[in-house]
Amino acid sequence: MAKMGDNQLNHHQVFDVSVDVPPEGGSKCFDDDGRLKRTGTVWTASAHIITAVIGSGVLSLAWATAQLGWVAGPSVMLLFSFVTYYTSTLLAACYRTGDPLTGKRNYTYTDAVRSNLGGFKEKICGFVQYLNLFGVAIGYTIASSISMVAIKRSNCFYKNGDTAPCHVNSNPYMIAFGIAEIIFSQIPNFDQLWWLSIVAAVMSFTYSSIGLGLGIAKVVETGTIRGSMTGISIGNVTETQKIWRSFQALGDIAFAYSYSLILIEIQDTVKSPPSEAKTMKKATIVSVATTTLFYMLCGCMGYAAFGDSSPGNLLTGFGFFNPYWLIDIANAAIVIHLVGAYQVFVQPLYAFVEKTAAEKYPHSHFITKDIKFRIPCFGLFNLNLFRLVWRTCFVILTTVISMILPFFNDVVGLLGALGFWPLTVYFPVEMYIAAKRIPKWSTRWICLQILSGACLIVTIAAAAGSVAGVISDLKIYKPFKTSY
Repeated sequence: MAKMGDNQLNHHQVFDVSVDVPPEGGSKCFDDDGRLKRTGTVWTASAHIITAVIGSGVLSLAWATAQLGWVAGPSVMLLFSFVTYYTSTLLAACYRTGDPLTGKRNYTYTDAVRSNLGGFKEKICGFVQYLNLFGVAIGYTIASSISMVAIKRSNCFYKNGDTAPCHVNSNPYMIAFGIAEIIFSQIPNFDQLWWLSIVAAVMSFTYSSIGLGLGIAKVVETGTIRGSMTGISIGNVTETQKIWRSFQALGDIAFAYSYSLILIEIQDTVKSPPSEAKTMKKATIVSVATTTLFYMLCGCMGYAAFGDSSPGNLLTGFGFFNPYWLIDIANAAIVIHLVGAYQVFVQPLYAFVEKTAAEKYPHSHFITKDIKFRIPCFGLFNLNLFRLVWRTCFVILTTVISMILPFFNDVVGLLGALGFWPLTVYFPVEMYIAAKRIPKWSTRWICLQILSGACLIVTIAAAAGSVAGVISDLKIYKPFKTSY
């Protein structure tokens, strides 16, 4: 979730510049809220959305398509793209409270929830958001370790031949990823580094494109398009497994489309007139269409290449394909992307805990005092003891959970399910109803509630499928002993 696509940056923080005295009604240099004139267009907003959405979620789409088959797989992707587009336009209409051109701006998703639905719903939204971000941290730790293991195995096969056992334990790689995150977590405002979004975009397009290219190459090489109309056949899996895995596939696809949490922040970079909502509507059409085309290609070409045996992570399926270095580049790109994406995603959670602690214990030196010391070549560094202890404990916790439950597909499906209905559908629908004062039991109100109810059923099914997947995996798995 937020998903949240994986290159998610807090664009509000990146582009936010405040001044002391807001000019009335704006000016040539300032907008109506006293901040520097926003310059974003349809194309910049589309680029932000595309780079935010396309991430590690794309790797599980071939597996998801394999569970559903040639008919349901692409159809479900199209359905999710339509729901994402429609609810995004509802959310975009809630950027301003009141008049769409001159109303009060909401700078973040939670600001919009507070303005339209009140404080209680904001707390629920915050809880779901932070739970989702916690899950994303676990998912990224698992995904990065799988990619590091794939590099190690690929090089082992290259040196020792295709028949070599080359079993690799993933735990040391999760620990290495955790150590890197502990170090990066101490860098203040890590998510505001200007080059981070560019690196994330380049890396995600690198590994996605390599995965797509290898899928096409494998289909051309074998000369056959694998797969069936109804997906993985009974026999390879039991009837019960087929049902649960189909449900889990819904969660995997939902995870790939999740970006609602950052839509308002992206909208806050767009200039007006025309109204920001109109610009975002066009940007959403462009970005969702582009993303869906890319997802269709990755999911369908991966399924065409591997058929029923499509892997949970597309890039691990090519094994130990020549040129082996191409797979290594793709997996290295995933690791580089996820090291940065992990920090970007958890920044709001870090900030929430640290702000709450500072408000509750304002006189505690452990929580509020910064220790200043100089690091050679880097200059002055402010070390906060509470930040050091809390962020380190958080990373250790997510790493240990990843080592206990290292199931990439199940975790991705569960994250997609947890984030999809509340954040992509429920809150945007409820905010839109409140903002536009749509009367209860009117045709439009009923249609919106039917949409929300249908998506809730999909979310419950996807969550159930993912939990069933975890339970099934735990039957044959020994904690802390995962090897590939």
